[in-house]
Amino acid sequence: MLSIVSGGLLAGRTAVVTGASSGIGEATAERLAALGARVALLARRKDRLDALASRIADQGGTALVLPTDVTSPEALAAAAEAIDREWGDVDLVFANAGVQLISEVTALRVEDWNTQIDLNIKGVMNTIEVFVRSLERVAADGGRADLITTSSIAATRVLEKFSVYSGTKAYLSHLTRLLRTELGRKNVRVSTVEPGMVDTELPDPVTDPDASRLMADLLATIECLQPHDVAETVAFLAALPRHVNLTQITILPTAQAI
Repeated sequence: MLSIVSGGLLAGRTAVVTGASSGIGEATAERLAALGARVALLARRKDRLDALASRIADQGGTALVLPTDVTSPEALAAAAEAIDREWGDVDLVFANAGVQLISEVTALRVEDWNTQIDLNIKGVMNTIEVFVRSLERVAADGGRADLITTSSIAATRVLEKFSVYSGTKAYLSHLTRLLRTELGRKNVRVSTVEPGMVDTELPDPVTDPDASRLMADLLATIECLQPHDVAETVAFLAALPRHVNLTQITILPTAQAI
């Protein structure tokens, strides 16, 4: 695995990673810890978080396991209080938790629509609600403060049957641009990463045959991104000098044409 960020460039920083139990979140939490950050691990699957925290500890890092459903404002508030008691202010938030459920709109899978909106949009907003004041305090004291979200290439591509999922990701990409008008002047950096096809469990819940075939064909025919590719990008964003904000990063497998 090629690393473009090295050393303890994130030493002394306190990070929160949502969706840390698998895929991009898991890889990013491990990478941030390897670069010196203390990392709070948020997701629903405690067993996966415990295993990740153990790996981080074995590599000399520091992690805090906080099983949390980010769709619950109360659960997130409790997690934020626990982090504050343990470490104080958070200066790096990676709002990564998300779900992908693909279907035709006329199939009227309203429960799937709501699941995606609740996690991909409301979950991010809940995360911002409990940590934005902390980011502002760190920035006001002269520190680096980062709010980074996981969007998707689907935010800008027109893909049949991806309407609700793509809509939630388009929300995040535009939210980044809008939040910068408020937070940028306070020296809080706001960024989003828009990955293409990444080899994770994200497509697993997809039952639509056309969408499943599209993603399976990509995985089978090109060299797709791995979670550590996105993790390295997030680490790079966070390691930049305080006055530099890369706001929107599209990350594609070289051979992905759509």
